[in-house]
Amino acid sequence: MTEQPSVPDGPLIPMPALTPAALRAAVAQIAPAQLPSFVEHLDRAVEQAATQSTIAPLHTFLQWWGEFVAIQRHPARAARLRELEAAAEEATDREALRAVLAEMRKITDLARREISA
Repeated sequence: MTEQPSVPDGPLIPMPALTPAALRAAVAQIAPAQLPSFVEHLDRAVEQAATQSTIAPLHTFLQWWGEFVAIQRHPARAARLRELEAAAEEATDREALRAVLAEMRKITDLARREISA
């Protein structure tokens, strides 16, 4: 995961496997400030999985952090999502909000496709 981007807008790192260890390493590399949230979320997912006797919370955890990494590994994509989140908070009419949400959905849909590949 030390591969450098070949173009300025390319990914900072390759997309990691959807495992806790691979995602933890990716988060440590591209968004180290998020490591405490990652660990807390993982602990909560493990606890819920044990309590509920299902792996669904672990699956949700892997999907959520996989999507996070898929977005954050592209700095321009991550920056655009932050801009859109701010615009959504400031939107004053429905059409503007719809347009912002549609673009946010495109970014998250792209991230989901990347983690499914």
